[in-house]
Amino acid sequence: MMAASLLRRDKKATAAHLKADLNRTDNSAAVRQLQELLDVVLNPEKPAADTEALDWCKCLIAGGEGFEEFCKTVRSYDNATLCGLVWTANFVAYRCRTCGISPCMSLCAECFNNGDHTGHDFNMFRSQAGGACDCGDSNVMRESGFCRRHRLRTGENIPSIPRDLLLMSEMVLPRFILCIIQYLRDGYVEPGKNTLIKIDLQKVLQQLEPQISFLEELTKMGGAMRTVLTKILTNQQTFKELSMGQEENLYAKKNYDKYLSALKNSGLVSVEEKAQGATKFMFVFFYQEDQDAGQSVGQRKRVKLSSSTKDPCIIESLKHKCFLEELLFWTIKYEFPQKMVTFLLNMLPDQDYKITFTKTFVQHYAFIMKTLMKSHESDTMSNRIVHISVQLFSNEELARRVTEECHLLDIMVTVLLYMMESCLIKSELQDEENNRHVVVNCSEPLLKNNTYWPLVSDFINILSHQSVAKKFMEDHSLVMLWMSFVSFFQGMNLNKRELNEHVEFESQTYYAAFAAELEACAQPMWGLLTHCKVKETQEYTKTVVRYCLETLQIWFDAIGFIDEPAPNQVTFHLPLHRYYAMFLSKGVKCQGLDLDCLLPDQEMLMKIMVHPLQIQACLSEIHSNMWVRNGLQIKGQAMTYVQSHFCNSMIDPDIYLLQVRFIQTTSSQVFLRDCVLYSEQERPMLEGALTFLVILTSLRIHLGMTDDEILRAEMVSQLCMNDRTHSALLDLIPENPNPKSGIVPGSCSFEQMLSGVADFKAPVFEPGGSMQQGMYTPKAEVWEKEFDPIMVVLRTVYRRDVQSAMDRYSAFLKQSGIHTGNPWPPYKERTQLHPCYKGLIKLLHCKTLHIVIFTLLYKIWMDHQNMSEHVLCMVLYLIELGLDNQEPCIEEHCHDSWFPGTNLLSNLHHVINFVRVRVPETAPEVKKEAPPSTSTEASSYGQNLREAQVFSLVAERRRKFQEIINRSNSEAQVVRPKSSSTRWVPPGTPPQLVTEILEIRESMLSLLIKLHQKLSSKQNSLSASWLDDTDTSHHAHGDGITAIERILTKAAARSCQIKRSIQDICGKVCPPVPPKKNSPTDKKAMDKEERRQRARERQQKLLAEFASRQKSFMETAMDVESPETEAAMDLGASEVMESEVLYDCVICGQSGPSTEDRPIGLVVLLQASSVLGHRCKSTEAKNLPTSDDEHIYPADTCGVAHDVRLTLMQRFFKDSSCLQSVSIGWDGGVYVQTCGHTLHIDCHKSYMESLRNDQVLQGFSVDKGEFTCPLCRQFANSVLPCRPGRSTEAGTWHTPTNKKMCMLVKEVEDLQEKLGLFPTESNLSKEMELVIKDIKNTTQKKYMDYGKNPGSPDNDFLFMYSVARTNLELELVHRGGNLCSGGASAAAKRSCLNQLFHVLAMHMRLYSIDSAYNPWSKLTQITQSRERPEVPMLFRDVPSLLIIFVLTMPQPLRKEHFTCVVKMLYNLQFIQALAALSTKFSPEERQAWSTSGLSSSVWSPQSIEFSLQQFCLPFLRLSCLLQHHLYGDNLTGCLEEEEFSSLATCLGLQSSAPQPPNNTRSASYLEWTVSAFDLVAQWCTEVTGLSQLQAEQSLTLLVQDPQWAAPRLLQLPDNYNIIFQYYHRKACTVCKKVPKDPALCLVCGAFVCLKGVCCKHQGICECVLHSQHCGAATGIFLLINASVIIIIRGHRFCLWGSVYLDAHGEEDRDLRRGKPLFLCEERYRVLEQQWVSHTFDHINKRWGPHYNGL
Repeated sequence: MMAASLLRRDKKATAAHLKADLNRTDNSAAVRQLQELLDVVLNPEKPAADTEALDWCKCLIAGGEGFEEFCKTVRSYDNATLCGLVWTANFVAYRCRTCGISPCMSLCAECFNNGDHTGHDFNMFRSQAGGACDCGDSNVMRESGFCRRHRLRTGENIPSIPRDLLLMSEMVLPRFILCIIQYLRDGYVEPGKNTLIKIDLQKVLQQLEPQISFLEELTKMGGAMRTVLTKILTNQQTFKELSMGQEENLYAKKNYDKYLSALKNSGLVSVEEKAQGATKFMFVFFYQEDQDAGQSVGQRKRVKLSSSTKDPCIIESLKHKCFLEELLFWTIKYEFPQKMVTFLLNMLPDQDYKITFTKTFVQHYAFIMKTLMKSHESDTMSNRIVHISVQLFSNEELARRVTEECHLLDIMVTVLLYMMESCLIKSELQDEENNRHVVVNCSEPLLKNNTYWPLVSDFINILSHQSVAKKFMEDHSLVMLWMSFVSFFQGMNLNKRELNEHVEFESQTYYAAFAAELEACAQPMWGLLTHCKVKETQEYTKTVVRYCLETLQIWFDAIGFIDEPAPNQVTFHLPLHRYYAMFLSKGVKCQGLDLDCLLPDQEMLMKIMVHPLQIQACLSEIHSNMWVRNGLQIKGQAMTYVQSHFCNSMIDPDIYLLQVRFIQTTSSQVFLRDCVLYSEQERPMLEGALTFLVILTSLRIHLGMTDDEILRAEMVSQLCMNDRTHSALLDLIPENPNPKSGIVPGSCSFEQMLSGVADFKAPVFEPGGSMQQGMYTPKAEVWEKEFDPIMVVLRTVYRRDVQSAMDRYSAFLKQSGIHTGNPWPPYKERTQLHPCYKGLIKLLHCKTLHIVIFTLLYKIWMDHQNMSEHVLCMVLYLIELGLDNQEPCIEEHCHDSWFPGTNLLSNLHHVINFVRVRVPETAPEVKKEAPPSTSTEASSYGQNLREAQVFSLVAERRRKFQEIINRSNSEAQVVRPKSSSTRWVPPGTPPQLVTEILEIRESMLSLLIKLHQKLSSKQNSLSASWLDDTDTSHHAHGDGITAIERILTKAAARSCQIKRSIQDICGKVCPPVPPKKNSPTDKKAMDKEERRQRARERQQKLLAEFASRQKSFMETAMDVESPETEAAMDLGASEVMESEVLYDCVICGQSGPSTEDRPIGLVVLLQASSVLGHRCKSTEAKNLPTSDDEHIYPADTCGVAHDVRLTLMQRFFKDSSCLQSVSIGWDGGVYVQTCGHTLHIDCHKSYMESLRNDQVLQGFSVDKGEFTCPLCRQFANSVLPCRPGRSTEAGTWHTPTNKKMCMLVKEVEDLQEKLGLFPTESNLSKEMELVIKDIKNTTQKKYMDYGKNPGSPDNDFLFMYSVARTNLELELVHRGGNLCSGGASAAAKRSCLNQLFHVLAMHMRLYSIDSAYNPWSKLTQITQSRERPEVPMLFRDVPSLLIIFVLTMPQPLRKEHFTCVVKMLYNLQFIQALAALSTKFSPEERQAWSTSGLSSSVWSPQSIEFSLQQFCLPFLRLSCLLQHHLYGDNLTGCLEEEEFSSLATCLGLQSSAPQPPNNTRSASYLEWTVSAFDLVAQWCTEVTGLSQLQAEQSLTLLVQDPQWAAPRLLQLPDNYNIIFQYYHRKACTVCKKVPKDPALCLVCGAFVCLKGVCCKHQGICECVLHSQHCGAATGIFLLINASVIIIIRGHRFCLWGSVYLDAHGEEDRDLRRGKPLFLCEERYRVLEQQWVSHTFDHINKRWGPHYNGL
């Protein structure tokens, strides 16, 4: 009852009354009253959308005052020292690596800008999952990086909060939170098969939005309110009392039951009593067929693991003890709704809350994993989970605490195990039938969609804390558990080589496999390794190694591996091997452990080696196209394996393992033999095997290089392949062992190292318009001393990069004059081996290798067909490595008589006389029975001898090595002799071998010397005294000859015996085979070299011819600036001009005149342009506004000024007269440009037809008439017909007659009276009509209709002559705004104004001007006034009149008439100038001038003269340009100050030579035909007699200043951040929202929404609309969020590039790297230049249609 009465009263009053009551000492009555009121208000049975309850809560909490004031009051008690601002995806935040302790540290923009981060390594980034600001949290970042507000710890001296302020909150909020929880319980439905449930859950959340937002508001009130909320959320008592509901309340009971059932269904079965000691468990494998999985995975059965005892403490029932726990439970159930996540995170600055919440989160971890796996939108959910967990686990103190108190590590590892359990299948590696190993199935969505990443990323995050990582490695059972997790990935994604058919379906699962190994196995491994850096951590390494080996043993047993790998299958995934390798390497390198104490027994070591070795062999096979039937994806795997993000976790550890194995064992011959043996069959395989051997023996990454040396080597190898940008280089260099962010103390930083090895090439601009970025290129000394081809081979993803590196190397050698020929890869000295790894040298000093080397040298000498330069190069490399790494002799048990010992030096000069070979009986040796004594063998004989030699190797040792692992059993026996005479024996039937003895009598040394001869193709190339006079410095670079010399020198230097042998051999060396005249092979060899030489010459000749052709084409097509072409165009008055002009048609290739029937046209591009309209008076560009106080006003632009003028005239004068008094086309005028090529119009039509039928169109629309010029491919959209007849009006039209001025004036008048004859209907006239139509269609209607009655002839007339005006004005702009530079201008050459004038003139002659209104009479005669108001002559635009007169008189026009028109108009222009000038005088000045004629005031005669000239110059320039185009007169260049007189002379205004500039008098050019005074008086009365005009309006019309500065784009700020910070959060002026993709117009500064549906107008998006309005369909926009510029041109658009570059001269498209960007002035100038010259279409190549969607 009481509640009902309270409800009826005013809310505020009730709240105040209750608050007062509660503050008494005895407040039980008030408490009861409040509870009853809340029972009614917060009744969960009411719909959640009802806001009444929320209003009540606000009033009650505020206790009677307004809620806003209450918030302010509470905020004033905020004691928080952390920022804690929470943001969601796409928010722009900052990360500073210099200040961060945790790599996940991030700052909001405000804290970042208020902190001092100058010179730090920071970047801006777009948050992907959301985050929170860490400013003020010293666990995550250094205090020096705090912003001003959080550095002062303002929270510490805040007064404590009065108790009664938050009293009501403490009473009301528990009920409010309960109410939310009850709604959540009520609304939840278990998702079954029904998909609609997802929508229901969304609905529940939508209804609860206001309530959760209210909670969020509370958290933002600061520390005081958060403390209250924390108390409520974590209080177990309150939860107990409220959660279950009272006995009598049925609803609450039902509600609670729902909650219990939801708990049960979450798959977390209730285990009542916890097991006392948390029992750890080991997995016991047994199979359990999964019924429904059969169908989904095809034949591959899914496997379930079952553990003997699940760990009850991890996957236990969830029991909730407080509101926070249940809230989190529902947050997970509802799949992390954004609002809830933000609320939970907003509370984090409260320390108590943070700890409780972290524990709660850990407690629900398993449940999160289950929900994530079931979720349909796992991506969104993953982001939200990480959003929370990253805030909790980045804090080391907190992570350590949770690890100790809540078993965080156990939970994480177990949860990951459970997760992967769901997608295991049986492994098919090795023994397919009996294999007991299980691996993850890479085609499961869990792996394909990376669903596991949130959990793995949390795990990596907590392992980055030293205390946690140590705890992990101390806990043996955990390490073992983790190894069993890693073993799930061991051998996944197995490839089987297809031998028959090409595989039908190429699976792309390898992406998932590589990503899984990198993220789930390698990243945690690198995390652990960072904590194993010092001697004290030895134990950890030993632990990991021990369990690694145990797990490997289990794995070998499970797959049934004994000693032979199964052939034709390979997996690239051996994470266990790599864990073992990396910990081994770290232990030896940093912890001073001895290698032997970490190694297993010999047998195990052999086993471990096999699979990595198999991968290396397969790499070679894949590149030799032996796996081609498996499709492209196998190549993809081979590339990914060595790619920069993976190599240090994959190929490097694998190679290191193989190196360790050779250090340890003596039976290295096996491997060698097999490598080389197997590969005898395929040259690429042989090359691969040798290269691998070289890498194996020379790579030192894990064998003694320091981290700095590794970084340097990586950097050099990347730079040698190609010049790189800074960001590309950062990306290409493996992250470990050198993290690029945060500098490891004592090591060299990335930047320092980079400046040491490379030079920076600043971004240059190429004339074609392609924009270069800043690049780094290796310094000369790096090429000379550090270029390491072996490292390059190891790191190249594409084979072409190796070639590229070699090409660059040889270019360097040529350039610096070190070596001109074709160089061989240089030999680089290696770093010293770590003492533990000295054993590797044994590999270079074993007989087997020496036998192989000898055999190969012999074969190369004898030109065996399988040998290549590469093979020789690698063989020499091995010899040289052996010489550089000497070592005491070791006894090798090798039963053969090849070499006496194992030392390479002594074996070099050991002569081998006879070789016993076993050859197939089918071999020719058996038939031929050649006597062993002869030293000359026939070539085929020699060839088989070499073949046979290797067989002997096989046969001899086959028995001995059978028990040891062998590389390719089957292949080695099936040997296919290469001689043509043999018949091929099918595999499986080994041919009968027969023993032969061949005489050789060579040593390695003699072979080397003979090869030297062969290479240098000179007999006795080394004289006996050669060794004494050598200078070794030049040996470093060069080809094979140099390499052999270098080896011989080294060998001689190390042993006198060898020196003697070399001298002996050099003394008596003889050619390999005395050339017989009839021997075909030798002739072949000789011919071969000759043929090569000839081919080379032919090629050079062809190239030269091609280059000259290309040059001549460029000259004709592109009009290279040269005087000859100029002369040809301006043909003087000579006989040539009498003949007709001939044109070449670029389509049919015929040359001929343009005729009425078959007209020829110029290829032109018509485009609307508003460039002229954007000109201003000031030469300075306007600044782009970057704050609310700055604005751009368009009122001072040329376009606006002309619009205002026309509108004003139309108010007072007759329309037809107005439309002849000004020009339009400043905005939206039509500009015509050509590439200068011509074609028959009928040819053009058929060309367009063919384009229309050809559907492969790039970026232009044939239906709109667009095409590219068939010759130069320049973009065009129309053809302008050329008028038949002579080129420029010759002879009679040029010769001046000495008629009097008044005669000429009369003639001009008569010419104007002549009516335009309608041209006869012909093809030419039709085409002209069509072009006029094209011109009209080019621009929008609004830019053509300025008259009062649209579509009237007057309107048309205005538009036509304005087209001419626009083109003349633009050409002036392109010439730099004046004609001082004279004739030569690229723009003028491409001009088609002559043709355009004739087309326009033909069209305009159809409109005759009524003689009564003809301005000519007013210009030259004294006439009577008329009744209709016409525009006074002084208001008219003189250049417009000139163009009207020229275009309306019959063409061709005589030059004397043209001059006459110009003279008359100059008079008018001069008087206008005087009138405009007089208005600027003050009354005193007028007085002075009119009385004494001179005054000492501001206006001196000189300044007046200067002003008059400036006023008349634009008219003179235009007339001169027009004369140049109509009559072909030359434009003479001059100095700027002489321009006026020079132009006047050119136009014939004065007869004499130009006067010196200082006494040029503009008045002296006036020439009147009637009394000047009367005419001027008449003009003035026209103005003064205007009754209805106000004085100031008359003045604005009278004072027209024709001077405009060149068009400019806006001036941009130097730092991009200024633009970004202001505009990326700015609201759009139209839709008032912050656009998703904001853009800026660089012409006028307008701010628009790119692609925004909000601002769409009639289906056209805002950018396109703006480009039509502002630039007549040309728009230049800067995309704020991407820093790039897009150009919109008509219906197409293109990405232009960026004008902002970072400190390394690179663009940062989409701001991905977020480094500071600075304006590149050159680029911006180029952009502006392209805009002004209208060349966007020609220079930018990648255009696409925008469909009005931008």
